[in-house]
Amino acid sequence: MHSDPMMWIAGVRALYLQALHPRAVRGVLQNSDFRRDAWGRLMRTARFVGTLTYDTTDAAEQAGARVRRIHRLLSATDPATGERYGVDQPDLLLWVHCAEVDSYLHVLRRSGYPLTDAHADAYLHEQRESARLVGLDPAGVPGSRAALAAYFARVRPELALTPEACEVDGFLRRPPTPVPLVPARAVLWQRVAGLAYGALPAYAQELYGRPAPPPATVTRRLRATGRLLRAIPPTVRWQLPPRHILRAVARLGPGTRPAPYKLRPSAAILDGPKDTQGELRG
Repeated sequence: MHSDPMMWIAGVRALYLQALHPRAVRGVLQNSDFRRDAWGRLMRTARFVGTLTYDTTDAAEQAGARVRRIHRLLSATDPATGERYGVDQPDLLLWVHCAEVDSYLHVLRRSGYPLTDAHADAYLHEQRESARLVGLDPAGVPGSRAALAAYFARVRPELALTPEACEVDGFLRRPPTPVPLVPARAVLWQRVAGLAYGALPAYAQELYGRPAPPPATVTRRLRATGRLLRAIPPTVRWQLPPRHILRAVARLGPGTRPAPYKLRPSAAILDGPKDTQGELRG
């Protein structure tokens, strides 16, 4: 699942959704160079997800420890109250995690990736391991579609369109681009951002206050985009950074590769060919 090219659109949807949590988005904007290094931040997130999915258990544990260590050092300030709080608070980490996994599942399924409801529940259960690695107790992390829906219903009253969320929205719609690439931004990036925004839940679009195409139109566009991107040979797509799949294939052998349409239970973090049955999972 994580090797699918629609994950990039899913990642942008996650950013839109995450930005609607006032305390979480302040933690990002007050502690990072998001405005000038958005691509670097996106690649670091992709590298972390790729490490947890396709690297060894030791590498995943080290990546998680590194993230926890960084988060412990960071804090943010509520401009209205002056309250100072750590960005590693469990409720903030849980929001970021749930917005990510919900976006991954939603965009891939809606774009035609063949996941049953049972597959979706298994994926959410499996991803509680990634939540553990960033510092959460897996027992408190939604591990099914029903639990995830209940979580979002509980958190919705806390969401709001803050100035920070507006800043993220404006950035995602028109990210700073070198002059020669402005036409490409208009043609390509705005389509990516538009699809990601259209895939948001209705309550998130209402908070942002911008209309989106009808859901049926968004679904058609997601499916068309999915068909187009999946037609690109995987060996070509995997050349894009961070190239974690190619590194995993090199480690485990040329007979080991992601197989998106042969889903069955197996480990998400792989240590060797004995765990793969000839294919990578995740």
